[in-house]
This record gives sequence, C-alpha cells and structure tokens, in this order.
Amino acid sequence: MAFGNRGGHGEAPMAEINIIPLCDVLLVLLIIFMVTAPALSHQIDLTLPQPAPPPIERLTPPDPIRLRIDAAGDAFWNGQAASRDTLAALMREQAQATPAHQPVLEIDASGDCDYQAVAKVLALAKNAGLANIGFVRR
Repeated sequence: MAFGNRGGHGEAPMAEINIIPLCDVLLVLLIIFMVTAPALSHQIDLTLPQPAPPPIERLTPPDPIRLRIDAAGDAFWNGQAASRDTLAALMREQAQATPAHQPVLEIDASGDCDYQAVAKVLALAKNAGLANIGFVRR
C-alpha cells in the first residue's frame, strides 16, 4: 500500500490496494487445482448385479370375431344372423369379458353394401368399447 501525499498541499493521504499480487496468487492456485483435480478422481471398476427381467406371461390370443355384412346390410356374427340390438349386446359382452385382452373384430363388408350399414356397425363397436377392429375381404 502506498501512503503519501499527492500534490502535497493539504490533501488527504491516498490509500490504494495493489491487487496485482493477489491476481498472481489466484492464477497460480487455479492452475494447481486444474492440474491436480484429474489426478484425484480415479475410476473404480464395479460389476453390479443386473435385475432379472420378469417372466413374460404369454397369453394365447382369443379367437377373432368374424362379422360379415352382406349386400342387404344384414350382419352375421360368426356365421349367425344378428339384429342391431343383438349385435350391440354381443359386442358389449365381448368388450367387458376381458378388457385388456380383447379379440379382434374382423369386419367383412360386401362390396355392394351401403356405407351407412358399415358406419352403424363401427359406431356400435366403438360404443361397446371394442378397440381391435380390422377389415378383411374374403
């Protein structure tokens, strides 16, 4: 620190801190820590036990439901004629029997049937809760 009069005529002495040595010390410490830090961290080889995967339960898929719509718009559930009310009840029954493992509803619509008949069957299936729906052509 330098104490002294600047100008010398009645002015107060000026106290200054010389920070250059402080910066030099900090830079040296920074370099020392940068060099020694990688040497302080070393790897430890560990063989940790791995969890065994749970056994997979293989469920046999349920038989698909074959729903045929003929040219007149009549529906046939697995070969049996079914009205709209009967069809809705059968779909609800299948959806609620096993909700997590539903059968596939295979819709075979005749090329001559109206789109309205297919749309009604799809609406019944959606309202019943059937999720696995596919279109097939035989």
